Amino acid sequence: MKKVLVVDDEQDFCRLVKRSLEAEGKFQVIMAIDGISALQLARKEKPDIILLDVMMPGMSGGEVAEALQESPATRTIPIIFVTAIVSDSELLENDGCIGSRMFIAKPVSVGELREKISIALDKK
Repeated sequence: MKKVLVVDDEQDFCRLVKRSLEAEGKFQVIMAIDGISALQLARKEKPDIILLDVMMPGMSGGEVAEALQESPATRTIPIIFVTAIVSDSELLENDGCIGSRMFIAKPVSVGELREKISIALDKK
């Protein structure tokens, strides 16, 4: 089973992703609702992949990603940014990436989420 860390200040979103991914029996999902707990969980749990909200109070997703990249213990964990600030059409034009980062637009479909996770894990 692959371990997924979902980081989003919207707890309902975290629970929905957890239920959807764990229903398949292929994923174990852990959740964090802020950047500080995300960093602590990433270091402790060593997830295979992180789904990271871009806009969160306190520490933004970008700041969390930067901190993860600075630590040798977490720098190789793939990150998929999940955001409402870009549209599906914008992402389609760029194969779901902005720069070297993979993004998924909210609202998220479970199928797309599984597909992006699979792609990111294959690149790892």
